[in-house]
Amino acid sequence: MFDTKMLAADDASISEAVRLLKSGEVVGMPTETVYGLGANALDENAVRKIFAAKGRPADNPLIVHISSFDMIKPLVSYIPQLAYKCAQEFWAGPLTMIMPKSDIIPEVTSGGLDTVGIRMPSHKAARAIIDRCGFPIAAPSANLSGSPSPTTAGHVFNDMNGRIPAIVDGGFSAVGVESTVISFEDDAIRILRPGFISAEELKEITPNVIIDKGVIAKLEQGAIARSPGMKYKHYAPKADITIIDGSLDAFRAYVKKHSDSDTVCMVFEPNDCDGLDVKSIIYGETDEKQAHLLFDTLRELDNIGAKKVFARCPRKSGVGLAVYNRLLRAAAFQVVTLK
Repeated sequence: MFDTKMLAADDASISEAVRLLKSGEVVGMPTETVYGLGANALDENAVRKIFAAKGRPADNPLIVHISSFDMIKPLVSYIPQLAYKCAQEFWAGPLTMIMPKSDIIPEVTSGGLDTVGIRMPSHKAARAIIDRCGFPIAAPSANLSGSPSPTTAGHVFNDMNGRIPAIVDGGFSAVGVESTVISFEDDAIRILRPGFISAEELKEITPNVIIDKGVIAKLEQGAIARSPGMKYKHYAPKADITIIDGSLDAFRAYVKKHSDSDTVCMVFEPNDCDGLDVKSIIYGETDEKQAHLLFDTLRELDNIGAKKVFARCPRKSGVGLAVYNRLLRAAAFQVVTLK
């Protein structure tokens, strides 16, 4: 058990975080997407501590974070031309690129796969930590496995107090959902996990953008998760969530018919629940606001003791696809489609 310390994102605190990481420990750290649970990506023992802290299955690969493009070269055996173009356009930022890994990436980091996901975060504190460490940092979301991802240092503390030595507080995550994860197939980009970098933006790099069926469907039994966030149930609060896919009028009619005293509605705007005798929680009227607030909202459901939740369905394009992807897994794919 650790006496988990909360560190500011100042020079002295970053130095302390770097000291801990260099000694093989795990540190909670901010990024622009969500908070990560960081350790030396090349140190097998350090990476195993991430899995232990999270209670994460060992076949779930970790994303490796770098602070400059030059850091990528020893980590992979091949860099596709499309990867260079994506890096030039979207890095530093919320995009993870999967490439064939080199031998210096431990199997525990890659989840036993022959590929590795690499990203360059834009958060200043994250970049400073990686720079000073001088090695890449493996950093999945800093939550207990399966629970909503953390977008504040307080969320990390709630999940990781006693499990890790320190958390760097870098404020509320600007994006709010994890990075877009892509792989490359000849002249095509395949989206394995949607995020703030949308399919529409990636089509500016190549018109051949494929959205993997695992984005909005359950992985088949025994299928390999090639990206984090592809598991059946993920990001989930304790409440039972059902996504209601339909117009506002259809949503209201369904809730009126099926709600009880325990019902809470996740909605876009306050007036979405007009005429309904239910509690509501707002997660934003635009794709970007929903991405920013989704995980905070899912954690708030636990805070208020919600048991049954009906959620308005986000858009299934642009950044909305990332929100829908996360909400699907939080709801264990329970969706009611209304005309």
